[in-house]
Amino acid sequence: MSLIRTPAARRTAAAALTAALLVPLAACGNDDTKKETAGSTGSGSASGAPAARLTVLAAASLTDVFRTAGAAYERSHPGTKITFSFAGSQELVAQVAQGSPADALVTADTKSMAKVKADTGTPTVIARNRLVIATGEGNPFKVDELKDLADTELKVVLAAPEVPAGKYSKKVLDAQKITVKAVSQEPNVRAVLSKVELGEADAGLVYRTDAESAKDKVDTVEIPDAQNAIAEYPAATIKDSENAEAAAAFVTWLSSPEAQKILQDAGFQKP
Repeated sequence: MSLIRTPAARRTAAAALTAALLVPLAACGNDDTKKETAGSTGSGSASGAPAARLTVLAAASLTDVFRTAGAAYERSHPGTKITFSFAGSQELVAQVAQGSPADALVTADTKSMAKVKADTGTPTVIARNRLVIATGEGNPFKVDELKDLADTELKVVLAAPEVPAGKYSKKVLDAQKITVKAVSQEPNVRAVLSKVELGEADAGLVYRTDAESAKDKVDTVEIPDAQNAIAEYPAATIKDSENAEAAAAFVTWLSSPEAQKILQDAGFQKP
């Protein structure tokens, strides 16, 4: 995939791609959160960060936790509104490379972020994650370890190899010399989780935080540290942001004790 930036005249087309994925934060919260964010109309915050409307491109595995974090940030930064666009890191990187208007980027691996280093500020790792095996509720096929995924009678789904979760999965399986014939390869890790939740797959490799978010619908099989891979989540501002100061304040806040508690309560590991 080529990551050559398009001319400024083509930014409108790129904006349409971003708009198709945007998830307004206010529409995702509960009623109390909506009231709080709707009532925040000040011109700044106690931290001194300017009020702004920020668009943050974030890896799909951050969907739940960033909605919570975004609501918390809005409460402490009156006048700031955050709209998230969640997708596979490879899709987000393509948007940045094509000039899609956005203010910050958070990917699920450092390699994806490195592909757009000319378009972003210096990234900071804000969290880490690890893989687990997600199975149907009650683990009906008695999946106990990675090698069980090689059973050809088992419907296993994986993230596509160009997706960070897919890369981590391949690394883990290759290291153990396990061949898995996946029934599908999904565009992001949340799509893998959805297949297992819906019973369209018997098992899949997902991040621990994804399995935790659906613990009433799937069972989790841990992968030993010696066989696992650690995912890193770098965050960076986008150089073309029209809200550079506010974007930098948000990225810095992601490493704050408040944000780190939200991330770790959701199952993410310390950076």
